[in-house]
Amino acid sequence: MLLLLVRDNLGIGGVAREVDLYQYWYGKFAEGTFPPGDVTWQYPPGAGLVIMSPGVLPWLTYFQAFVALTVLADAVVTLALAHADSARLTHGALIWVLGLPLLLHLPFARYDVQTTALAVLALLALGTRATATRRLGGALAGIGAMVKVWPALALIGTPRGRTTREAWTAAAVTALALLATLALFFSDALGFLRQQGSRGIQIESLWGTALAAARASGIWPGRIEFRYGAYEYVGPYVSSLGHLALLLTVIAFGWLLLWRLQARRWTDATPFDAALAAVLLFTVTSRVISPQYMIWLLGLAAVCMTSRATVMRPVALLLLPAAALSSLAYPVLYDDVVTGTTTGLAVMVLRNALLLAAALLAARRLWTSTTGGPPDA
Repeated sequence: MLLLLVRDNLGIGGVAREVDLYQYWYGKFAEGTFPPGDVTWQYPPGAGLVIMSPGVLPWLTYFQAFVALTVLADAVVTLALAHADSARLTHGALIWVLGLPLLLHLPFARYDVQTTALAVLALLALGTRATATRRLGGALAGIGAMVKVWPALALIGTPRGRTTREAWTAAAVTALALLATLALFFSDALGFLRQQGSRGIQIESLWGTALAAARASGIWPGRIEFRYGAYEYVGPYVSSLGHLALLLTVIAFGWLLLWRLQARRWTDATPFDAALAAVLLFTVTSRVISPQYMIWLLGLAAVCMTSRATVMRPVALLLLPAAALSSLAYPVLYDDVVTGTTTGLAVMVLRNALLLAAALLAARRLWTSTTGGPPDA
């Protein structure tokens, strides 16, 4: 993975250019502000901490320091999963160690490994019996939510009662404290909300694949434009599809709340399984599916596999070929994806079909494994 990153000439190349953007933002943070008016800045304020973190290694270039810290985060995830596996003869670390390289060198040129590390550590901490450790898990999820929002979903499956109160309270307090601190020291901390609200249908999303198929069939006359740091579809019905995507995301959230109300049985794996199901549902209904989203899903699948009680084994297995296809889509065949060739469309249809199947299967298995039978004492 590191060798591919150094060469960075596979497919369209330029995977490491994202780190150059991080370095530009780093300069803005040094001036005491979040990137003002930058349409590519679409992240919660906690992401600034990760972008600034290479500054702790001043003897390296920004690129070298960022990659070194990402590899360190990868090692932390691997060791945490291996420790969770050690007493149970499970395969969480194996899913991570074998799954991440399927994404080639992209994980080391994005800050999603660090974000996934927060979610993985949060979930593993929530699975312990110690009150202080559960609160730490909630705090890590709160920090993760301030870095990239989705780690908040790590708390969706905490058992009702004391565990939920401890974890959710710790998450809320930590997130608010971090937000207040960053707002105190940096201006425009909430500027990312303006950019997020303007996003359209990205070409790699399920909605984008539907539009690509319609365009290839000649029944939709839209086009592709580079906007907000990604290729998006522009044309008739795009706005309506965007609203439909948001509606389905709201429905997915409502389904998760209904599941919490209806769930009667909790196992040690239920918080892990619920987190994976939730992130999958939010991924497939989103207007945007960037290739680095697969890092999140592989990390959560790996956590599920640390428990023998998990019901997500077939879901985890579906995510492995989905990750490999994601690498074909970007960077290997990205020109084909953008231009909408038969090859590019086929890769996206297969990848997104796997993600949709994984999401539906995860939701079904979560529901059936927890809503039947007598309630836990």
